[in-house]
Amino acid sequence: MTRLHLVRHGPTHAKTMVGWSDLPADLSDRAAVARLHDHLPANAVVVSSDLCRAADTATAIQGARQRLPHLPDLREINFGTWELRGFKEIEAEDPELAFAYWDNPGDVRPPNGESWNDVRARVDAAIDQLIAEYTGCDLVVVAHFGVILTQVQRALDVDANEALSHRIDNLSVTEVTHHGNRWSVGRINHLP
Repeated sequence: MTRLHLVRHGPTHAKTMVGWSDLPADLSDRAAVARLHDHLPANAVVVSSDLCRAADTATAIQGARQRLPHLPDLREINFGTWELRGFKEIEAEDPELAFAYWDNPGDVRPPNGESWNDVRARVDAAIDQLIAEYTGCDLVVVAHFGVILTQVQRALDVDANEALSHRIDNLSVTEVTHHGNRWSVGRINHLP
C-alpha cells in the first residue's frame, strides 16, 4: 500500500491559464504552510514538479522529510498558445475549441498544447514509477490542479468531466492510496 498526499502548490494570483510558465508561488501565509507541514506524515518522501511554484512549496513543507529530485512529468497541463491568456480572450478567438476543451475533455488540445489524455498518460507514468520505487511509503507529491485531478480520475475510475468537477485549492491535500491492484480515495481538497 502506497499513500499519495497530493498537494497543490501555493497561489500564483494569476488570472490567466497557467501551465508550463514558471510563475512563483505566494507562500506568505506562513500559518497555512505550517498547518500543511504538520498535517503530512513525518516520514513521507517529498517530490514535486520542476516548476518553481511547486518546488518552492515542497521546500516550504519539507522539514526533515526526504526530498527527491524534481520531476518535469509532474508539470501542469501544457496550454500551448493559450498559456498566460484569459479564458474570455481564448473563447473570443476560437469559441468552439475552447468549449470542446473544457466541456469534452479527452483528446481535444489547445493549439501547440496537451490534451487531458496526454496529461493523464504523462502523470500516470510518473506516479507509477514513484510507486514502483517507493512501494509502501507515504509520498507527498507537490504539483498542480490538473496533475492532482488526473490521479483523482484514476483512483475514482471516473471520466474526465467528473474529475474536473472537483475543486482543488492552493495548499490543499488530496489523498489517494494504491493497494497494488486497486485504488482508493481519502479526502479531496482538504485544507489543514
